[in-house]
Amino acid sequence: MSTDRKAEPHWSHIDAQGRANMVDVGAKPTSERQAVARGSVYMQAATLRAIVDQEISKGDVLQVARIAGIMAAKQTSSLIPMCHPLEITHVRVDLQPDAEAACVRLEATVRTVGRTGVEMEALTAVTVAGLTVYDMCKSLDRQMRLGEVELLSKSGGKSGRYTHPDYRSQEG
Repeated sequence: MSTDRKAEPHWSHIDAQGRANMVDVGAKPTSERQAVARGSVYMQAATLRAIVDQEISKGDVLQVARIAGIMAAKQTSSLIPMCHPLEITHVRVDLQPDAEAACVRLEATVRTVGRTGVEMEALTAVTVAGLTVYDMCKSLDRQMRLGEVELLSKSGGKSGRYTHPDYRSQEG
């Protein structure tokens, strides 16, 4: 068995002694960064109608979920190990009822000017907004499910731009 360290994979979050390690981004240049993520919460048609008609006893589901998503983006570094705390400059969470698919479509956009990206913040915003929809409606529909949580696009930083093949930005 070889003890040659060069043959082993290099992990950015593990140091030479095998200890967890937060990546040092201090020497990286700052850049404008943005990430967009999406997901869906599937439900019974009657549950979606109750959300749209604001008949859920806990309140306005879409507004509460929007606020939860924004708050989640701001707390991502407290939830994801080794995730850097960021100075977020913008968070937008959109929720759209889709009667044909019997779901609420979720999309989050997060921006910063910093040394590391905001992909995790956008994904966290979508996920927590979706969980909030579930929480507020679970007394009506225990079969709801979250699906298709994914990164649609990211820009900025050394790796540049990524766009999901199915994504068409509303910004052009």
